[in-house]
Amino acid sequence: MTALLSLLLPALVPVASDAIRGIIAKFTGGAGAAPQNVNEEILLMNAKTENLKALAELDKPAGEISRWVADLRASFRYVAAGLVIIAAISTLYIPVDVELADIVWQAAQSVWSFIFGDRMYSYLKRGK
Repeated sequence: MTALLSLLLPALVPVASDAIRGIIAKFTGGAGAAPQNVNEEILLMNAKTENLKALAELDKPAGEISRWVADLRASFRYVAAGLVIIAAISTLYIPVDVELADIVWQAAQSVWSFIFGDRMYSYLKRGK
């Protein structure tokens, strides 16, 4: 039961915080930090664009790299996530220490939330 709770609780925290924010916005009539006019909206969009440009610049490799290296670099999170999930599943078939198996399964829970939790929450939020 606690293992299931430790998996579900971190996945539900963003949902709960968003629900609380929505309730407060409903009672106060506010839209949070939303722009109040067109000029503020344009300034906010420009700031977001500059932020994304800065992040892209930080992530850009220093020199010319081959295409397969760039592709591997871009997919590394998912490759690592797959390896963690495979390691967790392998503990079902390979005898390992109980503490090690618990650590590996906790890591797999985090990976599962990374892969599916954020996308599911975005899908649910979009369906409103």
